[in-house]
Amino acid sequence: MKTQRAYPRFTITQKGTRWVENGHPWIYEAEILSEEGSAENGALVDAVSEKGKYLGTGFLSRNSKIRIRLVSRNANDRFDEAFWRRRVQYAWDYRKAVMGADTGACRVIFGEADAFPGLTVDRFNDILVTQTLSVGIERIKPVLFPIIVDVLNADGACIRGVYERNDVAIRALEGMEQGKGWFPIPGLEPESTVTTITENGIEYLVDVENGQKTGFFLDQKYNRQAVARIAAGRKVLDCFTHTGSFALNAAKGGAAHVTAVDISETAIEMAKANAERNGLSERMDFVVADVFDLLTELSASGKKPYDLIILDPPAFTKSRKTVNAAERGYREINSAALRLLPLGGYLATASCSHFMPTELFEKMLVHAASDAGVQLRQIEQRQQAPDHPILWNVPETDYLKFYLFQIVRN
Repeated sequence: MKTQRAYPRFTITQKGTRWVENGHPWIYEAEILSEEGSAENGALVDAVSEKGKYLGTGFLSRNSKIRIRLVSRNANDRFDEAFWRRRVQYAWDYRKAVMGADTGACRVIFGEADAFPGLTVDRFNDILVTQTLSVGIERIKPVLFPIIVDVLNADGACIRGVYERNDVAIRALEGMEQGKGWFPIPGLEPESTVTTITENGIEYLVDVENGQKTGFFLDQKYNRQAVARIAAGRKVLDCFTHTGSFALNAAKGGAAHVTAVDISETAIEMAKANAERNGLSERMDFVVADVFDLLTELSASGKKPYDLIILDPPAFTKSRKTVNAAERGYREINSAALRLLPLGGYLATASCSHFMPTELFEKMLVHAASDAGVQLRQIEQRQQAPDHPILWNVPETDYLKFYLFQIVRN
Protein backbone atom coordinates (compact mmCIF):
# COMPACT_ATOMS: atom_id res chain seq x y z
CA MET A 1 0.00 0.00 0.00
CA LYS A 2 1.38 3.38 -1.07
CA THR A 3 1.94 6.08 1.53
CA GLN A 4 -0.45 8.99 1.04
CA ARG A 5 1.48 12.19 0.25
CA ALA A 6 0.29 15.68 1.13
CA TYR A 7 1.62 17.30 -2.05
CA PRO A 8 0.25 17.48 -5.59
CA ARG A 9 1.86 14.87 -7.82
CA PHE A 10 3.60 15.56 -11.14
CA THR A 11 4.55 12.67 -13.42
CA ILE A 12 7.80 13.10 -15.35
CA THR A 13 8.99 11.62 -18.65
CA GLN A 14 11.71 8.97 -18.81
CA LYS A 15 14.17 11.62 -20.03
CA GLY A 16 13.27 13.91 -17.12
CA THR A 17 13.56 11.01 -14.71
CA ARG A 18 17.09 10.19 -15.90
CA TRP A 19 18.01 13.86 -15.59
CA VAL A 20 16.81 14.00 -11.98
CA GLU A 21 18.29 10.65 -11.02
CA ASN A 22 21.64 11.84 -12.35
CA GLY A 23 21.53 14.63 -9.78
CA HIS A 24 20.10 17.72 -11.48
CA PRO A 25 17.42 19.54 -9.44
CA TRP A 26 15.52 21.12 -12.35
CA ILE A 27 12.51 19.63 -14.10
CA TYR A 28 11.50 21.41 -17.27
CA GLU A 29 7.97 22.05 -18.48
CA ALA A 30 8.51 19.77 -21.48
CA GLU A 31 9.29 16.81 -19.19
CA ILE A 32 5.99 16.89 -17.31
CA LEU A 33 3.40 14.37 -18.49
CA SER A 34 0.58 14.99 -16.04
CA GLU A 35 -0.31 16.48 -12.67
CA GLU A 36 -2.69 15.34 -9.94
CA GLY A 37 -4.09 17.68 -7.33
CA SER A 38 -4.34 21.45 -7.13
CA ALA A 39 -1.03 23.33 -6.83
CA GLU A 40 -0.55 27.07 -6.54
CA ASN A 41 2.37 28.87 -8.14
CA GLY A 42 5.37 28.51 -5.81
CA ALA A 43 3.90 25.61 -3.82
CA LEU A 44 5.73 22.41 -3.00
CA VAL A 45 4.90 19.45 -5.26
CA ASP A 46 6.09 15.86 -5.66
CA ALA A 47 7.77 14.61 -8.82
CA VAL A 48 7.38 10.92 -9.75
CA SER A 49 8.45 8.73 -12.64
CA GLU A 50 6.04 7.16 -15.12
CA LYS A 51 6.18 4.03 -12.93
CA GLY A 52 5.24 6.05 -9.87
CA LYS A 53 8.71 6.15 -8.28
CA TYR A 54 9.21 9.14 -5.98
CA LEU A 55 11.90 11.44 -7.42
CA GLY A 56 11.76 14.42 -5.10
CA THR A 57 9.82 17.42 -3.84
CA GLY A 58 10.30 20.93 -5.12
CA PHE A 59 8.87 24.36 -5.79
CA LEU A 60 6.43 24.68 -8.67
CA SER A 61 6.76 27.61 -11.06
CA ARG A 62 3.83 28.03 -13.40
CA ASN A 63 5.54 30.81 -15.39
CA SER A 64 8.99 29.34 -15.98
CA LYS A 65 10.30 26.71 -18.38
CA ILE A 66 11.98 25.30 -15.27
CA ARG A 67 8.66 24.06 -13.94
CA ILE A 68 9.88 22.34 -10.73
CA ARG A 69 13.02 23.11 -8.70
CA LEU A 70 13.72 20.25 -6.32
CA VAL A 71 14.66 20.95 -2.70
CA SER A 72 14.66 17.37 -1.39
CA ARG A 73 14.86 13.79 -2.60
CA ASN A 74 13.91 12.36 0.79
CA ALA A 75 10.26 11.30 1.03
CA ASN A 76 10.44 11.58 4.82
CA ASP A 77 11.30 15.29 4.90
CA ARG A 78 8.81 17.69 6.43
CA PHE A 79 9.23 21.20 5.11
CA ASP A 80 8.70 23.05 8.34
CA GLU A 81 10.78 25.70 10.10
CA ALA A 82 13.09 23.04 11.55
CA PHE A 83 13.85 21.72 8.05
CA TRP A 84 14.87 25.12 6.74
CA ARG A 85 16.92 25.85 9.87
CA ARG A 86 18.88 22.63 9.36
CA ARG A 87 19.52 23.58 5.75
CA VAL A 88 20.74 27.07 6.70
CA GLN A 89 22.95 25.71 9.48
CA TYR A 90 24.46 23.16 7.09
CA ALA A 91 25.26 25.91 4.56
CA TRP A 92 26.83 28.12 7.23
CA ASP A 93 28.86 25.27 8.74
CA TYR A 94 30.23 24.57 5.26
CA ARG A 95 31.36 28.20 4.88
CA LYS A 96 33.11 28.12 8.23
CA ALA A 97 34.89 24.91 7.23
CA VAL A 98 36.13 26.08 3.81
CA MET A 99 36.59 29.81 4.44
CA GLY A 100 38.02 29.76 7.95
CA ALA A 101 38.27 33.33 9.22
CA ASP A 102 37.09 34.74 5.87
CA THR A 103 33.37 34.49 6.63
CA GLY A 104 32.98 38.22 7.39
CA ALA A 105 32.47 38.77 3.66
CA CYS A 106 31.31 35.63 1.89
CA ARG A 107 28.47 33.96 0.03
CA VAL A 108 26.30 32.29 2.65
CA ILE A 109 23.86 30.60 0.24
CA PHE A 110 24.62 29.82 -3.40
CA GLY A 111 21.28 28.74 -4.85
CA GLU A 112 21.08 25.19 -6.12
CA ALA A 113 24.54 24.36 -4.77
CA ASP A 114 23.07 24.70 -1.26
CA ALA A 115 19.63 23.29 -2.19
CA PHE A 116 17.98 26.72 -2.01
CA PRO A 117 16.94 27.04 -5.65
CA GLY A 118 17.09 30.57 -7.00
CA LEU A 119 18.39 32.15 -3.78
CA THR A 120 21.62 34.09 -3.28
CA VAL A 121 22.64 35.38 0.15
CA ASP A 122 25.86 37.36 0.57
CA ARG A 123 27.26 38.55 3.85
CA PHE A 124 28.97 41.94 3.95
CA ASN A 125 30.03 42.32 7.57
CA ASP A 126 26.82 43.25 9.40
CA ILE A 127 24.46 43.25 6.38
CA LEU A 128 23.02 40.29 4.50
CA VAL A 129 22.09 40.90 0.87
CA THR A 130 19.64 38.57 -0.83
CA GLN A 131 18.54 38.00 -4.40
CA THR A 132 15.48 35.79 -4.91
CA LEU A 133 14.94 34.36 -8.39
CA SER A 134 12.42 31.59 -7.73
CA VAL A 135 8.79 32.04 -6.73
CA GLY A 136 9.01 29.17 -4.24
CA ILE A 137 11.71 30.90 -2.20
CA GLU A 138 9.73 34.14 -2.52
CA ARG A 139 6.83 32.45 -0.74
CA ILE A 140 8.88 31.23 2.22
CA LYS A 141 10.96 34.39 2.79
CA PRO A 142 9.06 35.38 5.97
CA VAL A 143 10.15 32.08 7.53
CA LEU A 144 13.55 31.68 5.88
CA PHE A 145 15.19 35.10 6.22
CA PRO A 146 14.80 35.41 10.03
CA ILE A 147 16.26 31.90 10.33
CA ILE A 148 19.36 32.93 8.37
CA VAL A 149 19.83 35.92 10.66
CA ASP A 150 19.35 33.75 13.76
CA VAL A 151 21.89 31.16 12.62
CA LEU A 152 24.57 33.76 11.87
CA ASN A 153 23.92 35.85 14.96
CA ALA A 154 24.14 32.74 17.13
CA ASP A 155 27.68 32.47 15.78
CA GLY A 156 28.52 36.09 16.67
CA ALA A 157 27.83 37.76 13.32
CA CYS A 158 25.76 40.72 14.68
CA ILE A 159 23.66 41.11 11.51
CA ARG A 160 21.81 44.45 11.53
CA GLY A 161 19.70 44.04 8.42
CA VAL A 162 18.70 41.99 5.37
CA TYR A 163 18.69 43.98 2.14
CA GLU A 164 16.91 42.58 -0.92
CA ARG A 165 18.43 43.18 -4.36
CA ASN A 166 15.56 41.93 -6.47
CA ASP A 167 16.10 44.59 -9.12
CA VAL A 168 16.78 42.04 -11.88
CA ALA A 169 14.69 41.41 -14.99
CA ILE A 170 14.99 37.62 -14.70
CA ARG A 171 12.41 37.68 -11.88
CA ALA A 172 9.77 38.24 -14.55
CA LEU A 173 10.35 34.67 -15.77
CA GLU A 174 8.96 33.50 -12.43
CA GLY A 175 6.09 36.02 -12.48
CA MET A 176 7.65 38.27 -9.82
CA GLU A 177 8.09 42.03 -9.69
CA GLN A 178 11.42 43.80 -9.42
CA GLY A 179 12.45 45.93 -6.45
CA LYS A 180 14.95 46.46 -3.69
CA GLY A 181 14.87 47.46 -0.03
CA TRP A 182 15.17 46.23 3.53
CA PHE A 183 13.33 43.04 4.37
CA PRO A 184 11.27 43.63 7.54
CA ILE A 185 12.48 41.53 10.47
CA PRO A 186 11.35 42.39 14.01
CA GLY A 187 14.21 43.66 16.14
CA LEU A 188 16.39 44.75 13.21
CA GLU A 189 16.50 48.49 12.56
CA PRO A 190 19.10 49.15 9.86
CA GLU A 191 20.14 52.78 9.42
CA SER A 192 22.37 52.66 6.35
CA THR A 193 22.91 50.51 3.27
CA VAL A 194 26.66 51.20 3.45
CA THR A 195 29.07 49.00 5.38
CA THR A 196 32.77 48.12 5.36
CA ILE A 197 34.37 44.74 4.66
CA THR A 198 37.93 43.50 4.80
CA GLU A 199 39.12 41.05 2.15
CA ASN A 200 42.72 39.88 1.78
CA GLY A 201 43.73 42.59 4.23
CA ILE A 202 42.13 45.36 2.14
CA GLU A 203 39.23 47.41 3.45
CA TYR A 204 36.34 48.31 1.14
CA LEU A 205 33.31 50.51 1.51
CA VAL A 206 30.33 48.52 0.19
CA ASP A 207 27.03 50.13 -0.79
CA VAL A 208 24.57 47.22 -0.96
CA GLU A 209 21.82 49.42 -2.39
CA ASN A 210 23.69 50.84 -5.37
CA GLY A 211 26.60 48.48 -6.05
CA GLN A 212 26.53 45.96 -8.88
CA LYS A 213 24.73 42.66 -8.23
CA THR A 214 24.63 42.35 -4.43
CA GLY A 215 27.17 45.13 -3.83
CA PHE A 216 30.59 43.51 -4.27
CA PHE A 217 32.03 40.55 -6.21
CA LEU A 218 33.12 37.93 -3.70
CA ASP A 219 33.89 35.06 -6.05
CA GLN A 220 37.36 36.26 -7.11
CA LYS A 221 38.67 36.60 -3.54
CA TYR A 222 41.47 34.04 -3.77
CA ASN A 223 42.18 34.76 -7.43
CA ARG A 224 43.06 38.29 -6.33
CA GLN A 225 45.57 36.81 -3.91
CA ALA A 226 47.10 34.81 -6.77
CA VAL A 227 47.55 38.04 -8.77
CA ALA A 228 49.04 39.82 -5.75
CA ARG A 229 51.72 37.12 -5.46
CA ILE A 230 53.17 37.88 -8.91
CA ALA A 231 52.57 41.65 -8.92
CA ALA A 232 55.58 42.64 -6.79
CA GLY A 233 57.79 45.13 -8.61
CA ARG A 234 55.69 45.06 -11.78
CA LYS A 235 53.75 47.67 -13.74
CA VAL A 236 50.14 46.50 -13.79
CA LEU A 237 47.10 47.30 -15.94
CA ASP A 238 43.80 46.23 -14.36
CA CYS A 239 41.00 46.25 -16.94
CA PHE A 240 37.31 46.32 -15.98
CA THR A 241 38.45 47.25 -12.48
CA HIS A 242 34.95 47.99 -11.11
CA THR A 243 35.66 49.14 -7.54
CA GLY A 244 39.36 48.33 -7.83
CA SER A 245 39.64 44.96 -6.12
CA PHE A 246 42.26 43.34 -8.41
CA ALA A 247 44.15 46.62 -8.71
CA LEU A 248 44.26 47.08 -4.94
CA ASN A 249 45.46 43.52 -4.38
CA ALA A 250 48.24 44.07 -6.93
CA ALA A 251 49.25 47.33 -5.26
CA LYS A 252 49.20 45.75 -1.81
CA GLY A 253 51.26 42.88 -3.24
CA GLY A 254 54.05 45.33 -4.02
CA ALA A 255 53.42 46.39 -7.63
CA ALA A 256 55.62 49.26 -8.81
CA HIS A 257 52.55 50.96 -10.28
CA VAL A 258 48.95 50.01 -11.06
CA THR A 259 46.63 51.58 -13.63
CA ALA A 260 42.96 50.76 -13.03
CA VAL A 261 40.52 51.15 -15.94
CA ASP A 262 36.73 51.05 -16.13
CA ILE A 263 34.11 52.62 -18.38
CA SER A 264 32.03 53.64 -15.35
CA GLU A 265 32.96 56.96 -13.74
CA THR A 266 31.07 55.90 -10.60
CA ALA A 267 33.12 52.70 -10.34
CA ILE A 268 36.38 54.60 -10.82
CA GLU A 269 35.46 57.08 -8.10
CA MET A 270 34.76 54.19 -5.74
CA ALA A 271 38.06 52.55 -6.71
CA LYS A 272 39.89 55.81 -5.95
CA ALA A 273 38.19 56.04 -2.58
CA ASN A 274 39.16 52.44 -1.78
CA ALA A 275 42.78 53.16 -2.74
CA GLU A 276 42.87 56.20 -0.45
CA ARG A 277 41.23 54.25 2.38
CA ASN A 278 44.02 51.66 2.19
CA GLY A 279 46.92 54.08 1.69
CA LEU A 280 47.70 52.80 -1.81
CA SER A 281 46.96 55.89 -3.93
CA GLU A 282 50.56 56.92 -4.49
CA ARG A 283 51.30 53.87 -6.64
CA MET A 284 48.01 53.91 -8.54
CA ASP A 285 46.21 55.91 -11.21
CA PHE A 286 42.68 55.57 -12.50
CA VAL A 287 41.31 55.88 -16.02
CA VAL A 288 37.73 56.13 -17.28
CA ALA A 289 37.77 54.44 -20.69
CA ASP A 290 36.30 51.71 -22.85
CA VAL A 291 38.70 48.80 -22.34
CA PHE A 292 38.31 47.54 -25.92
CA ASP A 293 39.28 50.94 -27.33
CA LEU A 294 42.09 51.46 -24.82
CA LEU A 295 43.73 48.08 -25.42
CA THR A 296 43.50 48.51 -29.20
CA GLU A 297 45.05 51.97 -28.97
CA LEU A 298 47.85 50.86 -26.65
CA SER A 299 48.74 47.73 -28.63
CA ALA A 300 48.79 49.72 -31.90
CA SER A 301 51.32 52.12 -30.37
CA GLY A 302 54.00 49.42 -30.32
CA LYS A 303 54.94 50.28 -26.74
CA LYS A 304 54.86 47.71 -23.95
CA PRO A 305 54.43 49.74 -20.75
CA TYR A 306 52.99 46.93 -18.57
CA ASP A 307 54.41 43.71 -17.13
CA LEU A 308 51.07 42.31 -15.92
CA ILE A 309 47.61 42.79 -17.41
CA ILE A 310 44.41 41.70 -15.67
CA LEU A 311 41.23 41.05 -17.68
CA ASP A 312 38.14 40.54 -15.50
CA PRO A 313 35.25 41.61 -17.73
CA PRO A 314 31.55 41.38 -16.97
CA ALA A 315 29.76 38.42 -18.50
CA PHE A 316 29.88 38.82 -22.28
CA THR A 317 27.07 36.28 -22.67
CA LYS A 318 24.00 35.51 -20.59
CA SER A 319 22.52 32.93 -22.95
CA ARG A 320 23.66 30.19 -25.30
CA LYS A 321 22.43 32.24 -28.26
CA THR A 322 25.17 34.85 -27.84
CA VAL A 323 28.13 32.57 -27.05
CA ASN A 324 29.77 33.06 -30.47
CA ALA A 325 29.62 36.84 -30.18
CA ALA A 326 31.00 36.59 -26.66
CA GLU A 327 33.88 34.39 -27.87
CA ARG A 328 34.82 37.10 -30.37
CA GLY A 329 34.78 39.72 -27.62
CA TYR A 330 36.99 37.64 -25.32
CA ARG A 331 39.38 36.94 -28.20
CA GLU A 332 39.62 40.63 -29.07
CA ILE A 333 40.59 41.80 -25.59
CA ASN A 334 42.93 38.87 -24.90
CA SER A 335 44.83 39.16 -28.16
CA ALA A 336 45.15 42.92 -27.68
CA ALA A 337 46.46 42.42 -24.14
CA LEU A 338 48.95 39.78 -25.32
CA ARG A 339 50.29 42.13 -28.01
CA LEU A 340 50.76 44.75 -25.33
CA LEU A 341 52.82 42.53 -23.03
CA PRO A 342 56.54 41.90 -23.38
CA LEU A 343 58.00 38.41 -23.47
CA GLY A 344 58.16 37.25 -19.87
CA GLY A 345 55.13 39.40 -18.99
CA TYR A 346 52.04 38.07 -17.26
CA LEU A 347 48.34 37.82 -18.10
CA ALA A 348 45.46 37.17 -15.69
CA THR A 349 42.25 36.52 -17.60
CA ALA A 350 38.75 35.48 -16.58
CA SER A 351 35.20 34.75 -17.70
CA CYS A 352 32.28 34.83 -15.28
CA SER A 353 29.62 33.34 -17.59
CA HIS A 354 28.60 29.69 -17.20
CA PHE A 355 27.33 29.86 -20.81
CA MET A 356 30.97 30.18 -21.90
CA PRO A 357 32.24 26.60 -21.35
CA THR A 358 35.82 26.00 -20.24
CA GLU A 359 36.67 24.21 -23.49
CA LEU A 360 35.55 27.16 -25.64
CA PHE A 361 37.28 29.70 -23.40
CA GLU A 362 40.56 27.76 -23.60
CA LYS A 363 40.21 27.41 -27.39
CA MET A 364 39.69 31.17 -27.56
CA LEU A 365 42.91 31.73 -25.57
CA VAL A 366 44.85 29.52 -28.00
CA HIS A 367 43.58 31.61 -30.90
CA ALA A 368 44.29 34.89 -29.07
CA ALA A 369 47.87 33.80 -28.42
CA SER A 370 48.26 32.82 -32.08
CA ASP A 371 46.90 36.23 -33.14
CA ALA A 372 49.54 37.89 -30.95
CA GLY A 373 52.35 35.59 -32.10
CA VAL A 374 53.15 34.31 -28.60
CA GLN A 375 52.76 31.21 -26.46
CA LEU A 376 51.07 30.95 -23.10
CA ARG A 377 52.86 29.27 -20.22
CA GLN A 378 50.20 28.43 -17.66
CA ILE A 379 50.92 29.29 -14.05
CA GLU A 380 47.52 28.50 -12.56
CA GLN A 381 43.99 27.59 -13.56
CA ARG A 382 41.48 28.63 -10.94
CA GLN A 383 37.72 28.91 -10.35
CA GLN A 384 35.37 30.68 -7.98
CA ALA A 385 36.07 30.77 -4.25
CA PRO A 386 34.73 27.75 -2.30
CA ASP A 387 31.90 29.75 -0.73
CA HIS A 388 30.45 29.46 -4.27
CA PRO A 389 30.53 25.63 -4.32
CA ILE A 390 30.32 23.68 -7.56
CA LEU A 391 28.00 20.68 -7.84
CA TRP A 392 29.42 18.45 -10.58
CA ASN A 393 25.94 17.25 -11.57
CA VAL A 394 24.70 20.85 -11.85
CA PRO A 395 26.90 22.57 -14.45
CA GLU A 396 25.14 25.90 -13.91
CA THR A 397 27.01 26.21 -10.58
CA ASP A 398 30.37 26.09 -12.39
CA TYR A 399 30.74 29.49 -14.00
CA LEU A 400 34.01 31.30 -13.19
CA LYS A 401 37.12 30.56 -15.24
CA PHE A 402 40.41 32.22 -14.25
CA TYR A 403 43.89 31.71 -15.69
CA LEU A 404 47.33 33.08 -14.94
CA PHE A 405 49.92 32.90 -17.73
CA GLN A 406 53.44 33.99 -18.49
CA ILE A 407 54.05 35.12 -22.07
CA VAL A 408 56.82 33.21 -23.87
CA ARG A 409 58.19 33.20 -27.40
CA ASN A 410 56.15 31.44 -30.08
